[in-house]
Amino acid sequence: MDETLLAGLRALVDAHRLRIVARLATRATDAETLAAELRQPIPTVRRHLQVLVEAGLAEERADTPGTFGARLDRVGELGRALAALDAEASVRTAGPDGAWLHDGEPLADTLARLAFTRDEDKVLRAYLVDGRLTRIPAQGKKRQVILRFLLERVFTEERAYPEKEVNQRLALFHPDVAALRRYLYDERYVDRDHGLYTRRTPRPALPAR
Repeated sequence: MDETLLAGLRALVDAHRLRIVARLATRATDAETLAAELRQPIPTVRRHLQVLVEAGLAEERADTPGTFGARLDRVGELGRALAALDAEASVRTAGPDGAWLHDGEPLADTLARLAFTRDEDKVLRAYLVDGRLTRIPAQGKKRQVILRFLLERVFTEERAYPEKEVNQRLALFHPDVAALRRYLYDERYVDRDHGLYTRRTPRPALPAR
């Protein structure tokens, strides 16, 4: 997560600082007035103001020293960043029709069903961070492990998937969806017919162990 966003979120964890920002967004004021309104000691309010200034959410007015106002541009950026995170979380859990991706299956259950060997499990852990691929393996044997994992997490139903949906699902794991889609097809994990993708039948045999 972006450090600037984290700093803003940390600053607003405290309920008093949240109220101060809301108050400063409507009208600039000084620490003494805020202390009276919040029924807090003046030194405490000044510490809150300092935290907000350091986080870029408030600033002391140059024309009236001792008076503080909200940095509305930064407050807006924080709001947009939170909205983007919420949208990303929604995409990770819901498909294009609002259906749950992966059939709601926990990652641990998928891995158990794939029955990876110890070496294959090491490969997966090396390339997956927080459920996303850090990169696509260049080595074919390692890439096979990743493709088997993606097949189970993306093509969860025995049906045809439009290319757009395939791209949306693959994008949850890596931005280069074209490469992942091509590897799945070239390695015979899926079939393609007029823009529709299906799991290949029979499914590819597992690599020799």
